[in-house]
Amino acid sequence: QEQVMQIAQRLSGYSLGGADILRRAMGKKKPEEMAKQRAGFVDGAAERGVERGVAAFIFDLIEKFAGYGFNKSHSAAYAMLSYQTAWLKAHYPAPFMAAVLSAEMGDTDKLEILKRDLAANHLSLLPPDINDSGVAFAYRSDAEIRYGLAAIKGLGRAAAEQIVAARADVPFVDLDDFCERVYNHKIGRRSIEALIKAGALDASGPNRPSLLARVPAAIGHAERAARARDSGQDDLFALPAGTHDERVTRETGPIPVLPDWSFRQQLGAERESLGLYMSGHPFDEYRTDGPFISAGTLGSLTRATPPSNRGDKPWSGGRECSGAGLVTGLRKRGGRITLELDDGEDRLEVSLFQEAYESYRHLLTSDSIVVISGKLRFDDFIDGWRLTGKEVRDIDRAIEACADRLVIRWPQDTNAAPTPERLKSILEPYRPGNCKISLFYSCSHAQARVRLGADWSVRPCRELREQLERIFGRQGYHFGYSRMA
Repeated sequence: QEQVMQIAQRLSGYSLGGADILRRAMGKKKPEEMAKQRAGFVDGAAERGVERGVAAFIFDLIEKFAGYGFNKSHSAAYAMLSYQTAWLKAHYPAPFMAAVLSAEMGDTDKLEILKRDLAANHLSLLPPDINDSGVAFAYRSDAEIRYGLAAIKGLGRAAAEQIVAARADVPFVDLDDFCERVYNHKIGRRSIEALIKAGALDASGPNRPSLLARVPAAIGHAERAARARDSGQDDLFALPAGTHDERVTRETGPIPVLPDWSFRQQLGAERESLGLYMSGHPFDEYRTDGPFISAGTLGSLTRATPPSNRGDKPWSGGRECSGAGLVTGLRKRGGRITLELDDGEDRLEVSLFQEAYESYRHLLTSDSIVVISGKLRFDDFIDGWRLTGKEVRDIDRAIEACADRLVIRWPQDTNAAPTPERLKSILEPYRPGNCKISLFYSCSHAQARVRLGADWSVRPCRELREQLERIFGRQGYHFGYSRMA
């Protein structure tokens, strides 16, 4: 702070009292006061022969520093801690990151940032598992960390400790076995459902919807078993010790198999129970389309080399481009709206003037996926690239406008392939359209491509994508593009 005052004195001719007012204004961060101080600072420097652009740039640097400035002794202490933790991360990355994740277990925003850090350092975060997860995040190998049970929303540390204790001698076999051994006032129906949505019981059943549908029956059996134990009676359907693998045959019967969730539904359930996406990212289903409906990946935009400073003022040029991603961090800053586009690998900060925001606010909801076009500039204040948005499009509408080919990979297993009648019923509702269809078949000794007639061209809308994913899987089809967005 004393150095800020000294700069104001020497560069702009501030008195000691005036410099102290500047110091206090920076601490309070009041926009109207800062605007007044900026004008005085730049005018004073200009009177002493400093170019106004340079003076404004220096004021920006001072203002940025004032937001988080401290003395040298404070810096030295932090430098020591930084060195120690950096050494641990460099030499023991998995154990170190497991400890960091455990320390931030209650803050899902930080967990999401740390999960990105794991990916950048080639470390895998394994999903929670009732038979392997500990209470906290745990080191499993030099490349793997297991998710902690206590980090699941609606569970808590006491319930996590009870689960770990219950499996100490014998692992859980299935959902029925799990409920029988842990269902009580600490672990109720909501906790069990949260575990299923998080993927912690994936090994216990055919899929998560089927497991969720089974919960009432499993809890009912657990309650009957508990009453029988309390009364000292044997359960007619109980099995002797050592036959846990046969529990699926008792009164509740095998788990009926329900249709699995779509990729988007599964991610939504994970975010509800974990606060983050575990098995993927919502943008994954658009990743192959991204380069054709935007200027490229967010990483290609954010990792571009910054322009050189021309000396008299911060670089203020820019280029027209577009970026695609999930909308996060939507907030208002002064007369602008800022947000971040997130594609699961990188993030790009976007700002919109109020008028532009009002035109597209129906698209800019949290977790919507959009394509934003505007001018990309390097911002010295955030030391990174920022996109000033002018136009926003729903990503599905952008794909509809640009995709002109649909390639369906036909399954090798004839039992898994739909009949021609079934394929016709899938495509029929989306005709006519501008997207031509090809069927591609490949096996060990041959491959072929069959182009359907122009009459079978379809609209490449979201509903069609969902139908295709359900029948052929996420990797079973893709769109082609002859023109860019």
